[in-house]
Amino acid sequence: MPRPRIKDVAEYAGVSPKTVSNVINDYEHVSERTRTAVREAIDALGYRVNLAGRQLRRGRTGMLALVVPELDVAYFAELARHVMLEADRRGGTVLIHETGGRRERELAAVSGFDAQFTDGVILSPLALLPRDLTGRDTRLPLVLLGERTAPGGADHVGIDNVLAAREATEHLLARGRRRIAVVGGALRGPQGTDRLRTHGYRAALGAAGLPFDSGLVVPVPAFHWQDGARAATELVTRRDPPDALLCLNDHLALGAVRALHERGLSVPEDLDVVGFDDIEASRFSIPTLSTVAPDKRDIARAAVHLLMDRIDRPEDGPPPVEHVAGHRLIVRESSGG
Repeated sequence: MPRPRIKDVAEYAGVSPKTVSNVINDYEHVSERTRTAVREAIDALGYRVNLAGRQLRRGRTGMLALVVPELDVAYFAELARHVMLEADRRGGTVLIHETGGRRERELAAVSGFDAQFTDGVILSPLALLPRDLTGRDTRLPLVLLGERTAPGGADHVGIDNVLAAREATEHLLARGRRRIAVVGGALRGPQGTDRLRTHGYRAALGAAGLPFDSGLVVPVPAFHWQDGARAATELVTRRDPPDALLCLNDHLALGAVRALHERGLSVPEDLDVVGFDDIEASRFSIPTLSTVAPDKRDIARAAVHLLMDRIDRPEDGPPPVEHVAGHRLIVRESSGG
């Protein structure tokens, strides 16, 4: 059976070949009804875009790089899946790189790895400094995830971390908790996610008229299971232990829950625990984990959309765009849900 062509899709959907091309390239000025008809025709006929030919005509590879600190942190693995699905829908292929949070690898990503195999980069940085983006070669499209390293310079996608942490803290305060520790928090250093979420926590305490105790902000070496377990063990052995833990990712929170269990403490009867990221494991732990859920699908969709727009319009694109993705607090068993 011959391979279906754009002309075949157009005839099946009752539109012009140009309209089919517009839908494939995700142009905005197509009605949702027409877009749906074309996509149904593509699925029915099994049409596949000739990526190699299309990219060669444009002088591109069709490859996008997604660069994250650690793939064994579930949030990044789940986000990567959404990015790959969205890129595939737009006709792109994703290459995934892991930096380990090392600045030299993040710098290599900003420069496109000094190679010609990628049309653009989506980067979640941990170690970049503001000066690292100053004077970069803007011919390589770049979208930053997480916290903005420096104002301007690149498109940015992230959630409102201050608001998210404030809402999580307010939930714990409404539960009657008064000594809330922040596992993974930070009071100094670069303006990263840890500092912003700590700021949101402090804002909630201040609004409730409660004093801030810097001793309840507990930095960790990394955001892994064992780091949460160690921090929780240290906190509950203090003379004046906390009655709740706000953990800045779910790995920390689940490690903390395990450590509390091993010490004979019950969650949420003795302590409430709330995490961040809504990874799949949070829905299957005992107890199930309350967590702040970033809209990973929206983050992926916005990042891919911004990147591919820059690739398609390298000269006349808008100034750097700031996209604030949604989030919501999901209350489960670990904080009374």
